[in-house]
Amino acid sequence: MRKTACLVLLVAPLFFVAVAQSISLTQLPPPPTPPPIDWSKLDPVLRQRAGLLTGRSRIVLRAPSAAALPAALSLVQQLGGSLGRPLPIVIGQAAEVPNVSLPTLAASGLVEHLSVDRLVAGALERTGSTIGATAVRQNLGYDGSGVGVAVIDSGVSPSHDDLTDPIAGVQRVDQFVDLINERSVAYDDYGHGTHVAGIIAGNGFDSSGRRSGIAPGAHLIVLKALDGSGRGRISDVIAALDYVVSHKTELNIRIVNLSIATGVYESYTSDPLTLATARVVREGIVVVAAAGNYGHNAQGRTQYRGITAPGNAPWVLTVGASSHMGTIDRADDTIAAFSSRGPGAIDNGAKPDLVAPGVGIESLSDPSSSFYVTKSPYLLSGTVPTTYLPYLSLSGTSMAAPVVAGTVALMLQANPSLTPNAVKAILQYTAEVYPSYDRLTQGAGFLNASGAVELAHFLAAPDTAEYPSSSNWSGQLIWGNYLIQGGRFTALANAWSADVTWGDTTTATGQTVEWGVICTLQSCTDGIGWAPWQAPANGQNVVWGSTCGGADCSQTWTTNGTEDDTAVWSTTSVDDGDIVVWGTTCSDPSCDVSWNNP
Repeated sequence: MRKTACLVLLVAPLFFVAVAQSISLTQLPPPPTPPPIDWSKLDPVLRQRAGLLTGRSRIVLRAPSAAALPAALSLVQQLGGSLGRPLPIVIGQAAEVPNVSLPTLAASGLVEHLSVDRLVAGALERTGSTIGATAVRQNLGYDGSGVGVAVIDSGVSPSHDDLTDPIAGVQRVDQFVDLINERSVAYDDYGHGTHVAGIIAGNGFDSSGRRSGIAPGAHLIVLKALDGSGRGRISDVIAALDYVVSHKTELNIRIVNLSIATGVYESYTSDPLTLATARVVREGIVVVAAAGNYGHNAQGRTQYRGITAPGNAPWVLTVGASSHMGTIDRADDTIAAFSSRGPGAIDNGAKPDLVAPGVGIESLSDPSSSFYVTKSPYLLSGTVPTTYLPYLSLSGTSMAAPVVAGTVALMLQANPSLTPNAVKAILQYTAEVYPSYDRLTQGAGFLNASGAVELAHFLAAPDTAEYPSSSNWSGQLIWGNYLIQGGRFTALANAWSADVTWGDTTTATGQTVEWGVICTLQSCTDGIGWAPWQAPANGQNVVWGSTCGGADCSQTWTTNGTEDDTAVWSTTSVDDGDIVVWGTTCSDPSCDVSWNNP
Protein backbone atom coordinates (compact mmCIF):
# COMPACT_ATOMS: atom_id res chain seq x y z
CA MET A 1 0.00 0.00 0.00
CA ARG A 2 2.81 2.38 0.77
CA LYS A 3 4.32 1.84 -2.71
CA THR A 4 0.99 2.51 -4.37
CA ALA A 5 0.45 5.71 -2.45
CA CYS A 6 3.90 6.86 -3.42
CA LEU A 7 3.13 6.27 -7.09
CA VAL A 8 -0.06 8.29 -6.83
CA LEU A 9 1.78 11.12 -5.15
CA LEU A 10 4.38 11.18 -7.92
CA VAL A 11 1.88 11.10 -10.79
CA ALA A 12 -0.66 13.49 -9.42
CA PRO A 13 1.51 16.64 -9.55
CA LEU A 14 2.34 15.93 -13.19
CA PHE A 15 -1.32 15.58 -14.01
CA PHE A 16 -2.20 18.90 -12.43
CA VAL A 17 0.65 20.65 -14.27
CA ALA A 18 -0.59 19.27 -17.60
CA VAL A 19 -4.15 20.39 -16.85
CA ALA A 20 -2.95 23.83 -15.81
CA GLN A 21 -0.91 24.22 -18.99
CA SER A 22 -3.86 23.14 -21.11
CA ILE A 23 -6.14 25.69 -19.45
CA SER A 24 -3.49 28.42 -19.89
CA LEU A 25 -3.07 27.68 -23.60
CA THR A 26 -6.80 27.80 -24.28
CA GLN A 27 -6.95 31.29 -22.77
CA LEU A 28 -4.18 32.78 -24.99
CA PRO A 29 -5.34 34.84 -28.01
CA PRO A 30 -4.44 33.42 -31.44
CA PRO A 31 -1.21 34.75 -32.96
CA PRO A 32 -1.68 37.74 -35.29
CA THR A 33 -2.18 36.98 -38.96
CA PRO A 34 0.96 37.95 -40.88
CA PRO A 35 0.42 40.70 -43.43
CA PRO A 36 -0.32 39.43 -46.94
CA ILE A 37 2.52 39.41 -49.40
CA ASP A 38 2.05 41.99 -52.16
CA TRP A 39 3.77 40.22 -55.04
CA SER A 40 3.34 43.27 -57.26
CA LYS A 41 6.06 44.97 -55.18
CA LEU A 42 8.62 42.56 -56.62
CA ASP A 43 9.86 42.77 -60.19
CA PRO A 44 9.45 39.53 -62.21
CA VAL A 45 12.97 38.32 -61.45
CA LEU A 46 12.64 38.82 -57.70
CA ARG A 47 9.27 37.05 -57.73
CA GLN A 48 11.08 33.97 -59.02
CA ARG A 49 13.78 34.26 -56.37
CA ALA A 50 11.32 34.85 -53.50
CA GLY A 51 10.70 31.11 -53.25
CA LEU A 52 14.39 30.27 -52.81
CA LEU A 53 15.74 29.30 -49.39
CA THR A 54 19.34 30.11 -50.34
CA GLY A 55 21.24 32.84 -52.15
CA ARG A 56 21.23 36.61 -52.02
CA SER A 57 20.11 39.34 -54.43
CA ARG A 58 21.35 42.87 -55.04
CA ILE A 59 18.29 45.08 -55.13
CA VAL A 60 17.07 48.64 -55.40
CA LEU A 61 14.54 49.33 -52.66
CA ARG A 62 12.06 52.18 -53.00
CA ALA A 63 10.08 53.46 -50.03
CA PRO A 64 6.62 55.08 -50.21
CA SER A 65 8.00 58.27 -48.63
CA ALA A 66 11.23 59.77 -47.36
CA ALA A 67 9.89 59.43 -43.82
CA ALA A 68 9.43 55.67 -44.24
CA LEU A 69 12.84 55.01 -45.77
CA PRO A 70 14.94 54.77 -42.54
CA ALA A 71 12.57 52.18 -41.06
CA ALA A 72 12.59 50.22 -44.33
CA LEU A 73 16.39 50.14 -44.30
CA SER A 74 16.38 49.02 -40.67
CA LEU A 75 14.08 46.16 -41.67
CA VAL A 76 16.54 45.17 -44.41
CA GLN A 77 19.31 44.93 -41.83
CA GLN A 78 17.14 43.00 -39.38
CA LEU A 79 16.49 40.45 -42.12
CA GLY A 80 20.21 39.92 -42.70
CA GLY A 81 20.66 42.39 -45.53
CA SER A 82 23.44 44.95 -46.08
CA LEU A 83 23.00 48.50 -47.35
CA GLY A 84 24.56 50.02 -50.47
CA ARG A 85 24.53 53.53 -51.89
CA PRO A 86 21.62 55.91 -51.13
CA LEU A 87 19.37 56.78 -54.10
CA PRO A 88 17.34 59.80 -53.00
CA ILE A 89 16.16 60.59 -56.54
CA VAL A 90 13.84 57.56 -56.29
CA ILE A 91 13.42 57.65 -52.47
CA GLY A 92 15.42 54.47 -52.23
CA GLN A 93 18.68 52.70 -51.61
CA ALA A 94 20.73 49.89 -53.06
CA ALA A 95 21.04 46.82 -50.87
CA GLU A 96 21.89 43.14 -50.82
CA VAL A 97 19.37 40.83 -49.14
CA PRO A 98 18.85 37.09 -48.58
CA ASN A 99 16.35 35.74 -51.10
CA VAL A 100 14.36 34.24 -48.22
CA SER A 101 13.68 37.78 -46.93
CA LEU A 102 12.00 38.98 -50.13
CA PRO A 103 8.44 37.90 -49.15
CA THR A 104 8.76 39.70 -45.81
CA LEU A 105 9.95 42.88 -47.48
CA ALA A 106 7.15 42.66 -50.03
CA ALA A 107 4.61 42.35 -47.22
CA SER A 108 5.89 45.44 -45.41
CA GLY A 109 4.11 48.77 -45.70
CA LEU A 110 7.54 50.41 -45.45
CA VAL A 111 8.43 49.13 -48.93
CA GLU A 112 7.04 50.60 -52.15
CA HIS A 113 8.87 48.38 -54.66
CA LEU A 114 11.89 46.08 -55.02
CA SER A 115 13.86 45.65 -58.25
CA VAL A 116 17.01 43.73 -59.13
CA ASP A 117 20.03 46.04 -59.20
CA ARG A 118 20.85 45.03 -62.74
CA LEU A 119 24.35 45.06 -64.17
CA VAL A 120 25.11 47.78 -66.71
CA ALA A 121 27.60 47.97 -69.56
CA GLY A 122 28.43 50.47 -72.24
CA ALA A 123 25.27 50.28 -75.11
CA LEU A 124 32.33 61.93 -87.56
CA GLU A 125 33.20 64.12 -90.42
CA ARG A 126 30.41 62.70 -92.61
CA THR A 127 28.00 62.45 -89.69
CA GLY A 128 27.88 66.21 -89.10
CA SER A 129 27.39 66.93 -92.77
CA THR A 130 24.77 64.22 -93.24
CA ILE A 131 22.46 65.51 -90.50
CA GLY A 132 23.11 69.19 -91.21
CA ALA A 133 24.99 70.01 -87.99
CA THR A 134 27.98 71.33 -89.91
CA ALA A 135 25.71 73.76 -91.76
CA VAL A 136 24.24 74.91 -88.44
CA ARG A 137 27.68 75.78 -87.12
CA GLN A 138 28.80 77.43 -90.35
CA ASN A 139 25.62 79.34 -91.26
CA LEU A 140 23.89 80.02 -87.93
CA GLY A 141 26.91 80.12 -85.64
CA TYR A 142 25.58 77.64 -83.08
CA ASP A 143 28.10 75.22 -81.59
CA GLY A 144 26.52 74.33 -78.24
CA SER A 145 28.37 77.01 -76.29
CA GLY A 146 27.05 77.53 -72.78
CA VAL A 147 25.16 74.23 -72.72
CA GLY A 148 26.13 71.54 -70.21
CA VAL A 149 25.81 67.91 -71.29
CA ALA A 150 26.07 65.13 -68.70
CA VAL A 151 27.61 61.93 -70.07
CA ILE A 152 26.91 58.89 -67.88
CA ASP A 153 29.29 56.26 -69.17
CA SER A 154 32.74 54.76 -68.56
CA GLY A 155 34.59 58.04 -68.02
CA VAL A 156 36.59 60.33 -70.28
CA SER A 157 40.17 60.79 -71.41
CA PRO A 158 41.93 63.32 -69.17
CA SER A 159 43.92 64.99 -71.93
CA HIS A 160 42.55 64.47 -75.45
CA ASP A 161 43.31 67.50 -77.64
CA ASP A 162 39.78 67.50 -79.10
CA LEU A 163 38.22 68.14 -75.68
CA THR A 164 40.47 71.13 -74.95
CA ASP A 165 39.23 74.73 -75.05
CA PRO A 166 41.38 76.24 -77.84
CA ILE A 167 41.42 79.67 -76.16
CA ALA A 168 41.73 78.84 -72.47
CA GLY A 169 43.83 75.74 -73.09
CA VAL A 170 41.93 73.68 -70.52
CA GLN A 171 39.70 70.63 -70.86
CA ARG A 172 36.00 71.30 -71.52
CA VAL A 173 35.07 68.69 -68.92
CA ASP A 174 33.65 70.91 -66.18
CA GLN A 175 33.16 68.07 -63.71
CA PHE A 176 34.24 64.45 -63.41
CA VAL A 177 32.49 62.16 -60.91
CA ASP A 178 33.71 58.61 -60.39
CA LEU A 179 30.96 56.39 -59.02
CA ILE A 180 33.02 53.21 -59.47
CA ASN A 181 36.44 53.83 -57.90
CA GLU A 182 35.92 57.31 -56.42
CA ARG A 183 38.97 58.84 -58.10
CA SER A 184 39.13 62.61 -58.46
CA VAL A 185 41.06 62.87 -61.75
CA ALA A 186 39.32 62.02 -65.03
CA TYR A 187 40.12 58.69 -66.70
CA ASP A 188 38.49 56.11 -68.96
CA ASP A 189 39.78 52.57 -68.59
CA TYR A 190 37.16 51.20 -71.01
CA GLY A 191 37.09 53.81 -73.82
CA HIS A 192 33.36 53.89 -74.52
CA GLY A 193 32.73 57.16 -72.65
CA THR A 194 35.56 58.99 -74.39
CA HIS A 195 34.16 58.02 -77.78
CA VAL A 196 30.67 59.19 -76.78
CA ALA A 197 32.02 62.47 -75.37
CA GLY A 198 33.82 63.18 -78.63
CA ILE A 199 30.69 62.62 -80.72
CA ILE A 200 28.92 65.24 -78.63
CA ALA A 201 31.60 67.87 -78.13
CA GLY A 202 34.93 67.02 -79.79
CA ASN A 203 36.36 70.01 -81.68
CA GLY A 204 38.44 68.04 -84.20
CA PHE A 205 41.77 69.57 -83.15
CA ASP A 206 43.77 66.45 -84.04
CA SER A 207 42.09 66.18 -87.45
CA SER A 208 42.12 69.87 -88.45
CA GLY A 209 38.40 70.01 -87.71
CA ARG A 210 37.41 67.10 -89.94
CA ARG A 211 36.32 64.81 -87.10
CA SER A 212 34.65 67.36 -84.88
CA GLY A 213 31.65 66.44 -82.79
CA ILE A 214 28.15 67.81 -83.25
CA ALA A 215 28.39 70.60 -80.63
CA PRO A 216 32.09 71.39 -80.20
CA GLY A 217 31.35 74.38 -77.96
CA ALA A 218 29.40 72.40 -75.37
CA HIS A 219 30.80 71.65 -71.94
CA LEU A 220 30.74 68.16 -70.46
CA ILE A 221 29.91 66.78 -67.06
CA VAL A 222 31.18 63.20 -67.06
CA LEU A 223 29.92 60.65 -64.55
CA LYS A 224 31.69 57.30 -64.56
CA ALA A 225 29.12 54.55 -63.93
CA LEU A 226 30.86 51.73 -65.86
CA ASP A 227 34.07 49.97 -64.88
CA GLY A 228 37.07 48.99 -67.02
CA SER A 229 35.15 46.11 -68.58
CA GLY A 230 32.16 48.31 -69.38
CA ARG A 231 29.94 47.07 -66.56
CA GLY A 232 28.16 48.70 -63.64
CA ARG A 233 24.81 48.57 -61.82
CA ILE A 234 21.60 50.47 -62.34
CA SER A 235 22.11 51.86 -58.83
CA ASP A 236 25.30 53.52 -60.15
CA VAL A 237 23.37 55.07 -63.03
CA ILE A 238 20.58 56.22 -60.69
CA ALA A 239 23.17 57.80 -58.40
CA ALA A 240 24.62 59.62 -61.42
CA LEU A 241 21.16 60.92 -62.34
CA ASP A 242 20.75 62.07 -58.74
CA TYR A 243 23.99 64.07 -59.07
CA VAL A 244 22.69 65.65 -62.28
CA VAL A 245 19.52 66.90 -60.59
CA SER A 246 21.43 68.19 -57.57
CA HIS A 247 23.97 70.15 -59.66
CA LYS A 248 21.92 71.13 -62.71
CA THR A 249 21.91 74.85 -61.95
CA GLU A 250 25.56 75.41 -61.08
CA LEU A 251 26.73 73.37 -64.08
CA ASN A 252 23.89 74.40 -66.43
CA ILE A 253 23.11 70.76 -67.21
CA ARG A 254 20.42 70.71 -69.90
CA ILE A 255 21.02 67.26 -71.42
CA VAL A 256 21.88 63.77 -70.17
CA ASN A 257 23.30 61.20 -72.60
CA LEU A 258 22.75 57.55 -71.69
CA SER A 259 24.58 55.33 -74.16
CA ILE A 260 23.93 52.54 -71.68
CA ALA A 261 20.80 50.50 -71.14
CA THR A 262 19.26 47.38 -69.66
CA GLY A 263 16.69 44.79 -70.61
CA VAL A 264 13.04 45.54 -69.90
CA TYR A 265 11.81 43.29 -67.10
CA GLU A 266 9.06 45.45 -65.60
CA SER A 267 6.88 48.42 -66.54
CA TYR A 268 8.50 51.81 -66.83
CA THR A 269 6.05 52.90 -64.12
CA SER A 270 7.89 50.76 -61.54
CA ASP A 271 11.46 50.31 -62.84
CA PRO A 272 13.68 52.51 -60.61
CA LEU A 273 15.92 53.40 -63.56
CA THR A 274 13.09 54.77 -65.70
CA LEU A 275 11.56 56.51 -62.68
CA ALA A 276 14.88 58.25 -62.04
CA THR A 277 14.92 59.52 -65.63
CA ALA A 278 11.36 60.80 -65.14
CA ARG A 279 12.55 62.92 -62.23
CA VAL A 280 15.37 64.32 -64.37
CA VAL A 281 12.94 65.24 -67.17
CA ARG A 282 10.61 66.98 -64.70
CA GLU A 283 13.60 69.17 -63.83
CA GLY A 284 13.68 70.37 -67.45
CA ILE A 285 16.62 68.22 -68.53
CA VAL A 286 16.45 66.28 -71.82
CA VAL A 287 17.34 62.60 -71.36
CA VAL A 288 18.70 61.00 -74.54
CA ALA A 289 19.09 57.20 -74.55
CA ALA A 290 20.25 54.52 -76.96
CA ALA A 291 17.47 52.29 -78.30
CA GLY A 292 19.64 49.14 -78.11
CA ASN A 293 21.35 46.87 -80.61
CA TYR A 294 18.75 44.12 -80.86
CA GLY A 295 17.32 44.51 -84.36
CA HIS A 296 18.39 40.96 -85.22
CA ASN A 297 17.84 37.70 -83.37
CA ALA A 298 20.42 34.91 -83.08
CA GLN A 299 19.33 33.54 -86.47
CA GLY A 300 19.88 36.91 -88.16
CA ARG A 301 16.17 37.62 -88.61
CA THR A 302 14.67 41.03 -88.00
CA GLN A 303 12.99 41.21 -84.61
CA TYR A 304 10.78 43.74 -82.84
CA ARG A 305 10.33 44.65 -79.14
CA GLY A 306 14.08 45.03 -78.60
CA ILE A 307 14.01 48.54 -77.13
CA THR A 308 16.14 48.74 -74.00
CA ALA A 309 15.49 50.54 -70.72
CA PRO A 310 15.38 53.42 -69.98
CA GLY A 311 14.60 54.04 -73.66
CA ASN A 312 11.25 52.30 -73.26
CA ALA A 313 9.91 55.19 -71.15
CA PRO A 314 7.81 57.79 -73.02
CA TRP A 315 9.58 60.77 -71.42
CA VAL A 316 12.99 59.60 -72.68
CA LEU A 317 14.25 60.64 -76.13
CA THR A 318 15.11 57.23 -77.60
CA VAL A 319 17.45 57.00 -80.57
CA GLY A 320 17.84 54.17 -83.07
CA ALA A 321 20.72 53.93 -85.54
CA SER A 322 20.92 54.72 -89.23
CA SER A 323 23.87 54.40 -91.60
CA HIS A 324 25.08 57.25 -93.82
CA MET A 325 26.83 54.59 -95.97
CA GLY A 326 30.06 56.58 -95.91
CA THR A 327 28.62 59.55 -97.84
CA ILE A 328 27.03 62.91 -97.01
CA ASP A 329 24.17 62.23 -99.46
CA ARG A 330 20.99 61.41 -97.55
CA ALA A 331 19.52 59.52 -100.49
CA ASP A 332 21.53 56.40 -99.66
CA ASP A 333 20.93 56.41 -95.89
CA THR A 334 19.57 53.18 -94.43
CA ILE A 335 18.51 51.79 -91.07
CA ALA A 336 21.36 49.95 -89.35
CA ALA A 337 20.50 46.26 -89.26
CA PHE A 338 21.34 46.02 -85.55
CA SER A 339 19.16 48.95 -84.46
CA SER A 340 16.44 47.90 -81.99
CA ARG A 341 12.85 48.18 -83.10
CA GLY A 342 9.76 48.93 -81.02
CA PRO A 343 7.44 48.76 -79.35
CA GLY A 344 8.77 48.69 -75.82
CA ALA A 345 8.21 45.39 -74.03
CA ILE A 346 5.49 45.14 -71.34
CA ASP A 347 4.04 48.66 -71.86
CA ASN A 348 3.97 48.41 -75.68
CA GLY A 349 4.86 52.07 -76.23
CA ALA A 350 5.90 53.32 -79.67
CA LYS A 351 9.69 53.54 -79.97
CA PRO A 352 12.25 54.58 -81.12
CA ASP A 353 11.53 58.31 -81.30
CA LEU A 354 13.84 58.81 -84.30
CA VAL A 355 17.08 57.47 -85.76
CA ALA A 356 20.51 59.04 -86.25
CA PRO A 357 23.84 57.93 -87.75
CA GLY A 358 25.35 55.08 -85.72
CA VAL A 359 27.51 53.06 -88.14
CA GLY A 360 31.24 53.65 -88.52
CA ILE A 361 31.17 56.77 -86.35
CA GLU A 362 34.63 58.28 -86.00
CA SER A 363 35.34 59.82 -82.63
CA LEU A 364 37.95 59.94 -79.88
CA SER A 365 40.16 57.13 -78.58
CA ASP A 366 41.92 56.82 -75.22
CA PRO A 367 45.31 55.07 -75.37
CA SER A 368 44.95 53.90 -71.75
CA SER A 369 41.63 52.16 -72.35
CA SER A 370 40.83 48.53 -73.14
CA PHE A 371 39.17 49.65 -76.40
CA TYR A 372 42.54 50.87 -77.65
CA VAL A 373 43.66 47.23 -77.61
CA THR A 374 40.47 45.30 -78.37
CA LYS A 375 39.33 47.69 -81.14
CA SER A 376 42.78 48.33 -82.60
CA PRO A 377 41.76 47.51 -86.22
CA TYR A 378 39.43 50.52 -86.07
CA LEU A 379 41.92 53.10 -84.78
CA LEU A 380 42.50 56.11 -87.04
CA SER A 381 45.19 58.74 -87.34
CA GLY A 382 44.65 62.48 -87.33
CA THR A 383 46.25 65.21 -89.40
CA VAL A 384 48.61 66.55 -86.74
CA PRO A 385 51.48 64.73 -85.00
CA THR A 386 50.34 62.78 -81.92
CA THR A 387 51.92 60.08 -79.77
CA TYR A 388 49.03 57.71 -80.40
CA LEU A 389 46.20 57.15 -82.88
CA PRO A 390 43.64 59.69 -81.61
CA TYR A 391 40.49 58.43 -83.31
CA LEU A 392 38.41 55.26 -83.33
CA SER A 393 35.53 54.07 -85.52
CA LEU A 394 32.66 52.37 -83.66
CA SER A 395 29.06 51.39 -84.40
CA GLY A 396 25.94 51.01 -82.30
CA THR A 397 22.98 52.96 -81.02
CA SER A 398 25.44 54.07 -78.33
CA MET A 399 26.97 56.20 -81.08
CA ALA A 400 23.63 57.41 -82.46
CA ALA A 401 22.40 58.73 -79.10
CA PRO A 402 25.21 61.31 -78.65
CA VAL A 403 24.65 62.52 -82.22
CA VAL A 404 21.17 63.53 -81.06
CA ALA A 405 22.43 64.82 -77.70
CA GLY A 406 24.81 67.13 -79.55
CA THR A 407 21.99 68.30 -81.79
CA VAL A 408 19.89 69.10 -78.71
CA ALA A 409 22.77 71.24 -77.43
CA LEU A 410 22.62 73.27 -80.65
CA MET A 411 18.84 73.61 -80.26
CA LEU A 412 19.09 74.79 -76.67
CA GLN A 413 21.74 77.34 -77.56
CA ALA A 414 19.35 78.66 -80.20
CA ASN A 415 16.38 78.59 -77.80
CA PRO A 416 17.20 78.05 -74.10
CA SER A 417 13.50 78.07 -73.15
CA LEU A 418 12.76 74.72 -74.83
CA THR A 419 11.46 71.96 -72.55
CA PRO A 420 12.15 68.23 -73.02
CA ASN A 421 8.74 67.70 -74.67
CA ALA A 422 9.32 70.62 -77.04
CA VAL A 423 12.76 69.31 -77.96
CA LYS A 424 11.43 65.86 -78.82
CA ALA A 425 8.50 67.30 -80.79
CA ILE A 426 10.77 69.55 -82.87
CA LEU A 427 13.17 66.69 -83.62
CA GLN A 428 10.29 64.49 -84.79
CA TYR A 429 8.51 67.24 -86.74
CA THR A 430 11.66 68.08 -88.73
CA ALA A 431 12.85 64.49 -89.21
CA GLU A 432 12.95 62.96 -92.68
CA VAL A 433 10.64 59.97 -93.23
CA TYR A 434 11.77 57.07 -95.39
CA PRO A 435 8.67 55.27 -96.77
CA SER A 436 10.39 51.88 -96.90
CA TYR A 437 10.59 51.67 -93.09
CA ASP A 438 7.76 51.34 -90.58
CA ARG A 439 7.35 53.59 -87.55
CA LEU A 440 8.58 50.97 -85.11
CA THR A 441 11.85 50.89 -87.05
CA GLN A 442 12.53 54.56 -87.85
CA GLY A 443 10.26 56.29 -85.34
CA ALA A 444 9.38 59.73 -86.65
CA GLY A 445 12.22 59.50 -89.17
CA PHE A 446 15.90 60.28 -89.74
CA LEU A 447 17.50 63.11 -87.74
CA ASN A 448 17.59 66.50 -89.47
CA ALA A 449 19.73 68.70 -87.21
CA SER A 450 19.58 71.69 -89.50
CA GLY A 451 15.78 71.71 -89.59
CA ALA A 452 15.52 71.11 -85.83
CA VAL A 453 17.73 74.08 -85.00
CA GLU A 454 15.88 76.25 -87.53
CA LEU A 455 12.50 75.50 -85.93
CA ALA A 456 13.93 75.88 -82.42
CA HIS A 457 15.32 79.28 -83.39
CA PHE A 458 11.95 80.37 -84.81
CA LEU A 459 10.04 79.38 -81.66
CA ALA A 460 12.36 81.60 -79.60
CA ALA A 461 10.85 84.66 -81.34
CA PRO A 462 7.86 83.48 -83.43
CA ASP A 463 6.55 86.98 -84.17
CA THR A 464 9.65 88.05 -86.03
CA ALA A 465 9.66 85.61 -88.97
CA GLU A 466 7.57 83.31 -91.13
CA TYR A 467 6.88 79.81 -89.82
CA PRO A 468 9.67 77.65 -91.29
CA SER A 469 8.89 74.59 -93.38
CA SER A 470 10.54 72.24 -95.82
CA SER A 471 9.34 69.52 -98.14
CA ASN A 472 11.65 66.99 -96.47
CA TRP A 473 10.30 67.60 -92.96
CA SER A 474 7.85 65.00 -91.72
CA GLY A 475 5.51 67.62 -90.22
CA GLN A 476 4.51 64.86 -87.76
CA LEU A 477 5.05 63.64 -84.25
CA ILE A 478 4.33 60.34 -82.57
CA TRP A 479 2.42 61.38 -79.45
CA GLY A 480 2.12 58.29 -77.31
CA ASN A 481 1.26 55.62 -79.89
CA TYR A 482 -0.47 57.99 -82.31
CA LEU A 483 0.87 59.65 -85.44
CA ILE A 484 -0.18 63.31 -85.30
CA GLN A 485 0.21 65.62 -88.30
CA GLY A 486 -1.06 68.68 -90.13
CA GLY A 487 -0.48 71.50 -87.65
CA ARG A 488 2.05 74.10 -86.61
CA PHE A 489 3.79 74.29 -83.26
CA THR A 490 3.37 77.34 -81.06
CA ALA A 491 5.92 78.35 -78.44
CA LEU A 492 3.48 78.42 -75.51
CA ALA A 493 1.49 75.25 -76.27
CA ASN A 494 0.64 73.41 -73.04
CA ALA A 495 2.03 70.12 -74.42
CA TRP A 496 5.50 71.45 -73.64
CA SER A 497 4.73 71.84 -69.93
CA ALA A 498 6.73 69.88 -67.36
CA ASP A 499 3.52 68.45 -65.90
CA VAL A 500 2.58 66.78 -69.20
CA THR A 501 4.01 63.32 -69.85
CA TRP A 502 4.63 62.55 -73.51
CA GLY A 503 1.42 60.91 -74.79
CA ASP A 504 -0.98 62.48 -72.25
CA THR A 505 -4.26 63.84 -73.64
CA THR A 506 -4.91 66.21 -70.72
CA THR A 507 -2.74 68.32 -68.43
CA ALA A 508 -2.54 67.89 -64.67
CA THR A 509 -5.29 70.51 -64.34
CA GLY A 510 -7.59 68.74 -66.82
CA GLN A 511 -7.00 70.95 -69.87
CA THR A 512 -6.85 69.30 -73.30
CA VAL A 513 -3.29 68.95 -74.51
CA GLU A 514 -2.47 71.29 -77.42
CA TRP A 515 0.61 71.35 -79.63
CA GLY A 516 -0.17 74.52 -81.55
CA VAL A 517 -2.62 75.47 -84.29
CA ILE A 518 -4.02 73.72 -87.35
CA CYS A 519 -5.60 75.19 -90.47
CA THR A 520 -9.31 74.35 -90.84
CA LEU A 521 -9.67 75.89 -94.32
CA GLN A 522 -8.05 75.12 -97.66
CA SER A 523 -5.78 78.08 -97.07
CA CYS A 524 -5.23 80.06 -93.89
CA THR A 525 -3.76 83.50 -93.32
CA ASP A 526 -2.48 84.98 -90.10
CA GLY A 527 -5.28 84.87 -87.56
CA ILE A 528 -7.90 83.48 -89.96
CA GLY A 529 -8.93 79.83 -90.27
CA TRP A 530 -6.69 78.52 -87.51
CA ALA A 531 -7.94 76.31 -84.69
CA PRO A 532 -6.22 74.63 -81.74
CA TRP A 533 -4.16 71.60 -82.73
CA GLN A 534 -5.04 69.35 -79.85
CA ALA A 535 -5.65 65.83 -78.58
CA PRO A 536 -7.24 63.58 -79.54
CA ALA A 537 -6.27 64.22 -83.13
CA ASN A 538 -7.54 60.90 -84.55
CA GLY A 539 -4.07 59.85 -85.63
CA GLN A 540 -3.01 56.41 -86.79
CA ASN A 541 -2.01 54.02 -84.00
CA VAL A 542 1.53 53.07 -85.03
CA VAL A 543 1.72 50.14 -82.60
CA TRP A 544 -1.67 48.45 -82.93
CA GLY A 545 -2.92 49.75 -86.29
CA SER A 546 -6.67 49.24 -86.69
CA THR A 547 -6.79 46.40 -84.16
CA CYS A 548 -9.05 47.26 -81.21
CA GLY A 549 -10.70 49.97 -83.26
CA GLY A 550 -7.49 51.97 -83.58
CA ALA A 551 -7.05 52.22 -79.81
CA ASP A 552 -4.33 50.64 -77.69
CA CYS A 553 -5.08 46.99 -76.95
CA SER A 554 -4.68 45.05 -73.73
CA GLN A 555 -3.19 41.86 -75.18
CA THR A 556 0.49 41.14 -75.80
CA TRP A 557 1.78 42.88 -78.93
CA THR A 558 3.13 40.66 -81.71
CA THR A 559 3.85 40.93 -85.42
CA ASN A 560 2.51 37.53 -86.39
CA GLY A 561 0.45 36.18 -83.52
CA THR A 562 3.33 34.28 -81.90
CA GLU A 563 4.94 36.25 -79.12
CA ASP A 564 7.97 33.98 -78.92
CA ASP A 565 8.99 35.05 -82.41
CA THR A 566 9.13 38.71 -81.49
CA ALA A 567 9.79 38.96 -77.76
CA VAL A 568 13.34 39.93 -76.89
CA TRP A 569 13.03 40.10 -73.11
CA SER A 570 12.03 37.26 -70.83
CA THR A 571 12.86 36.17 -67.31
CA THR A 572 13.23 32.48 -68.00
CA SER A 573 17.00 32.51 -68.53
CA VAL A 574 18.00 34.96 -65.84
CA ASP A 575 20.72 33.58 -63.60
CA ASP A 576 21.60 34.83 -60.15
CA GLY A 577 21.80 38.58 -60.35
CA ASP A 578 23.58 39.16 -63.62
CA ILE A 579 21.04 40.95 -65.78
CA VAL A 580 23.07 43.20 -68.02
CA VAL A 581 22.49 46.88 -68.67
CA TRP A 582 24.36 47.73 -71.82
CA GLY A 583 24.29 50.30 -74.56
CA THR A 584 27.34 48.86 -76.04
CA THR A 585 29.49 48.74 -78.99
CA CYS A 586 27.48 46.28 -80.92
CA SER A 587 28.27 42.61 -81.50
CA ASP A 588 26.19 42.31 -84.68
CA PRO A 589 28.35 41.71 -87.80
CA SER A 590 26.75 44.79 -89.39
CA CYS A 591 28.59 46.91 -86.81
CA ASP A 592 32.05 46.04 -88.12
CA VAL A 593 32.46 49.12 -90.30
CA SER A 594 35.21 51.71 -90.63
CA TRP A 595 34.70 54.03 -93.59
CA ASN A 596 38.29 55.29 -93.45
CA ASN A 597 40.07 52.14 -92.34
CA PRO A 598 43.21 51.73 -94.49
